[in-house]
Amino acid sequence: MNKTPTGIGMTSPRTRLRMIERLRQQGINDEVVLSVMSELPRHQFVEEALMSRAYDDVSLPIGFGQTISQPYIVARMTSLLRNGGKLGKVLEIGTGCGYQTTVLAKLAREVYSVERIAPLLDRTRTRLREFRFTHVRLKHADGHLGLPEAAPFDAILMTAAASHVPAELLAQLAPGGRLVMPVGVAEQRLCCIDMTDNGPQQTLLEPVKFVPLLAGLG
Repeated sequence: MNKTPTGIGMTSPRTRLRMIERLRQQGINDEVVLSVMSELPRHQFVEEALMSRAYDDVSLPIGFGQTISQPYIVARMTSLLRNGGKLGKVLEIGTGCGYQTTVLAKLAREVYSVERIAPLLDRTRTRLREFRFTHVRLKHADGHLGLPEAAPFDAILMTAAASHVPAELLAQLAPGGRLVMPVGVAEQRLCCIDMTDNGPQQTLLEPVKFVPLLAGLG
C-alpha cells in the first residue's frame, strides 16, 4: 500500500479494532468477515483529507460521484454473501475504491470485479497491485451486463442500487449461488436472491442508501 498512512491516531490499529467492536454491537456476528476487516487499513482506500474519518460508520466520497460504503454495509453485505460458508468464484459489480474488492479477495477463491468509470478503475488497479493478488481480476465494463465471459459465479455482490434485479446477473448466477444487492430508486432495500432448484428466490431486507447503478461506460 502507499506510504501515506502512519498507523497512529485516527488511523491506528486500535481505531480499527474499535470499528470492529462497534460492528459487533450493531449485530454483525460473522467473525470471519470481522477478522478480515480488522486487518485491512481502510484509511488507505480514501483520500488523505478523509483518512481520519475512514473508520467512522459513514460512507465517504471517493471522487467521480462515487462513495466507499460505510463499514457496517460492507460487513453486512459480505456476511450475507458468505451465508456462513466459504466463497468460491465471486463477481463484484462496482469496484469503486477497491475496499470491498479487497475484503472479498481475502475470503474468496476467485474474484472478478467490474467498474464502469475508467479513471476510477485505473486508480484502484494501481492501489490493489500492492496487495499482489493473483486471484483478482478487474475489468472496465457495464455492471448491468455482469461479466458473461467469466460466468457462472457462485456469488454476486452489487455495490450500486438498481431499480430491479438485472436478468443478465441472474443468468450468470450458478445453481445454489447467491446475489446480494440494493434494489429500489427513491426507497432502496437490501436484497438477497438465492438460485434454488425452483429458480431465483428473493428476500428483501433492511432499507439502505446507495449510489444508483448507471448504464454504459464512463
